[in-house]
Order: sequence, then C-alpha cells, then structure tokens
Amino acid sequence: MSERDWRPRYVQLAEELREKIQRGELPAGEPLPSEPELAEQTGISRTSVRNAIRQLREWGLVRAEQGRGTFVRRPKVRVKRSNVERYQWEKDRVHEPEEVRRQTGGTEHDTGLSVHDLKFHAKYQEMDAPSDLAHIFGVRSGTKLLQRTYWTSAKTEDAPLSMSRSYLVHEVVAKNPDLLSDRNEPWPGGTHHQLSTVGIEIDHITDHVVARPPSPDEADILRTESGDWVLVLRKISTSTEGKVVEVADAVYPADRTELVYNIGLKRWNQA
Repeated sequence: MSERDWRPRYVQLAEELREKIQRGELPAGEPLPSEPELAEQTGISRTSVRNAIRQLREWGLVRAEQGRGTFVRRPKVRVKRSNVERYQWEKDRVHEPEEVRRQTGGTEHDTGLSVHDLKFHAKYQEMDAPSDLAHIFGVRSGTKLLQRTYWTSAKTEDAPLSMSRSYLVHEVVAKNPDLLSDRNEPWPGGTHHQLSTVGIEIDHITDHVVARPPSPDEADILRTESGDWVLVLRKISTSTEGKVVEVADAVYPADRTELVYNIGLKRWNQA
C-alpha cells in the first residue's frame, strides 16, 4: 500500500489481496491470514482489515466459515449463455432421435459439462395465473397454469449453477398427460420437444434481462451470500400461431454468468 494512493486503506488492501488470489499466491480453499496478522503486516487498523475482507466477500473471492475463519473460494463453473444460437439449437434438436437428445441439454450447452457431470432437479405444481402472467398469456386471471421449477448443479459443487421457473397453460399441455409429471424429467429435447408433442412449434422468443438481489427462496436454492446479485432472464416463447406458449424465468448468480448476444444486422442497400 502507498501513502500516495488516494483510495481508502481498506480498498488498497482488498486490491492487494485480490491480486494475490488471482496470481495463486493465496490458493483456493486456503484460509486468509487472520485479522490481527493482516493488521500487523500492513500497519492498518483491524477495522480497515475487516472492511477489506468484507470487500473481498462482495467480490465473491472469499467466504466466511463460522468459527474457522475466512477462506479463498474455489473458482466455480461459469455459465456462458449465447441465447440467439442456443434457441435455434434447442429447436433443431426436436427432430433428432431420442438417444441423441438424451446426450445433452441446455446446461451442458452453456457450461461445456457433460450430462454425467450434473445433478438435475425438477418440481411440478399447479397454480392459478396471477394477473401479470395472465396478461402475457392472454388468458383470464386464475386460469390454471403448470409451474415447473428446475435447478441444476455441477457434481463438484454444492451451489446450483442456475434455477428457473417455467409456466405453461395447463389446458394446452394436458393434451399429453406425460407433460404433467416431473417424473419424466429431464425430458430429452426439453421444452421445444415437449410442446411439439401437442402440436406446438415455437416461432420466436423474447428475452427480458434484469439484475437484482435474489429473493429469499432464490437465495436458499442458489446458496448465495449476503451482497450477491442475480441475473434474471425472462424468456417469452411465442408459437407459429402467434400465441404465447411458455413464460420462463431463469435465475443465475451474476458473478459467474455471461450472457452473449450475436445479432445479425441488415446490410445497407448498395447503390
């Protein structure tokens, strides 16, 4: 740390510790020096040291364990979601043989992991459509919906990579009773294939992305820490008949998720 640096001392210390973590001088899984040790090494107060450690937690670089100390977090599997390409890939898989569709899914596509590297969870339940979802689907409030909650974890990690809630109009998907039970998950080919079994083809998808703190149930499932934020991607799927057939809210820890959009542009007319 430098006396010429205008930044608060705790910020300087946090930056120094971050650089050591990134260089591997403070290895993943190892404890940070204690507050008294850091205070003695740097000549700053324990309050400033405590603030620096809090800053590292907010950056997602360390975690506190009650009664044990503060430890450098292991790098977590990152999710890179290229939605334009991903959605077409999902749709094209509908006509693949089942053995091919079983080999991979959306999470595998986004992480590079294999189906054998993941733990998959699904829970279905019926619900009455609240006014916001009813408006999107173009149905009356209280219309029966099928709510599907998913979360997927890497087997090497405790915290899920993401969670999502998908909503379908119950009357529409009930034409195929197999679509009403979570015992049939993971479904080979995902939602595109499921909807195809009741004669629905998705024409286009609209994404809405926001960043916010997690709700209590999201924090519980994703095991986020205080100060963590999430990215929420609301995906609205519209059929070739112009009807909204699915609304899905995917929730990702913001510190390890990247959304990529590769969008083609129309060319200028050449004279």
